[in-house]
Amino acid sequence: MAALPHRYPLLLVDRVEELVIDKRIAAIKAVTMNEQFFQGHFPGRPIMPGVLIVEALAQAAGILAVESLGLAGSGKLVYFMAIDGAKFRKPVEPGVLLRLEATFVQKRSSVCKFAGVAKIDGQVVAEANFTAMIADPPSA
Repeated sequence: MAALPHRYPLLLVDRVEELVIDKRIAAIKAVTMNEQFFQGHFPGRPIMPGVLIVEALAQAAGILAVESLGLAGSGKLVYFMAIDGAKFRKPVEPGVLLRLEATFVQKRSSVCKFAGVAKIDGQVVAEANFTAMIADPPSA
């Protein structure tokens, strides 16, 4: 939580399992029926929205970025700039552990590119490439 400004209900990383500075991260999102989005997506057939799977991947990548750049706890924010090649292979339902894997494709001081893959029991359920900018939060 020190690396991300997100909080409930939009904090989508429950724990980090592996972090290799400047290279990769593996994190977990425990998908439970208590998630607010399941109330409406979809009643009787709960499925995690694809956009939230991509957001979870981006949050894991954000942790990788701020930790690798030595910015954890600095108040810096990681903003999406682009999402490319998003693909959704299988629905994500309540009761699973969603493994979020992100690797650096390119790293600069303020703009980073990542490749992300979400898996359940080793099977890819979603993937995307994305670009993010690290910046100061907007002034009040």
